[in-house]
Amino acid sequence: MTFENLLSEIKKILKSVDSLKSLNEKKLEILSGKWSILNKLTKELSEKGEGERKNLGIEINKLKDEVEQLITKKEQELFHKEDTKEEWFDATLPVKKTKIGHLSPDTQVIRMMNEFFKYHGYSIAEGPDIELDLYNFEKTNLPKDHPARDLQDTIYIESPEILLRTHTSSVETRILSTHKPPLRFVVPGVSFRNEIINPSNHAIFQQYQGVCVDENISMANLKATLEEFAKFLYGEDTKTRFRTKYYPEVEPGAGMDILCTFCKGEGCRICKMRGWIEILGSGMIHRNLLEKCGLDYHKWSGFAFGMGLDRIIMTKFNISDIRSLHGGSLVFVE
Repeated sequence: MTFENLLSEIKKILKSVDSLKSLNEKKLEILSGKWSILNKLTKELSEKGEGERKNLGIEINKLKDEVEQLITKKEQELFHKEDTKEEWFDATLPVKKTKIGHLSPDTQVIRMMNEFFKYHGYSIAEGPDIELDLYNFEKTNLPKDHPARDLQDTIYIESPEILLRTHTSSVETRILSTHKPPLRFVVPGVSFRNEIINPSNHAIFQQYQGVCVDENISMANLKATLEEFAKFLYGEDTKTRFRTKYYPEVEPGAGMDILCTFCKGEGCRICKMRGWIEILGSGMIHRNLLEKCGLDYHKWSGFAFGMGLDRIIMTKFNISDIRSLHGGSLVFVE
């Protein structure tokens, strides 16, 4: 059989193939199997003379190349045919209704708060969750014998220097130690404490820290900022009150409460029957903190505030149990 006749015969074989599985079988029969047609031709070369063997070898290689091209072309043709068959669908059929998700409550609140503070000239900052004692305690004016350093409150990774940050104030001290005023920034982030988990407390919780340092900053600046923030977040008719509080990082310190959104001041388990919910702590930055961060407290003054984002979210969306925010339920994004 001549090479032309052999090629014609192979083309007929390939033309009759109608599936990829069948093509692979024919490929072995024609090209690459031990007893394939082309392998038989190659073996016959050993029986030929040197001159004839050389010419036949060239012809066989040409034939192999052409057959490989034919098989590749057929393979692509069958693949496209089967792929198209699998993907075909009736475009006239009605589509299934899909659920449209939305942003989770914490993402919504963080974005709202970020927009408010960016409008007022604050930048957004962040810092590490695994923190050094230096920034988490030492520079935040928490002495070595302070109760917050005890194992029952703080989760230590490598005692006594490395821990999971207990508040986002650690980012405040990092920035004040490395940047010069004037400074305005907020820090949304996760904090960790060795807490008993119940409807209003969790070991993992989100905080939102705010800091403003400049010349001639006063308590009046702090109060005006936070009252405007509360009205932005909860509405113009939101009732707030400030109470004297102690925080090591600030002096004087103040807690800001809003009228309970669940009971409207009547008293419930969320507000612990007080009628008010404390949403943040604040105050004028302590001179010791400024000094430990390398700032001259005679020249610079400032205020800081920090709030539990989980509590803000609960009052904003009327969620009664903080554990719901950390349970992985899809109800908040569906």
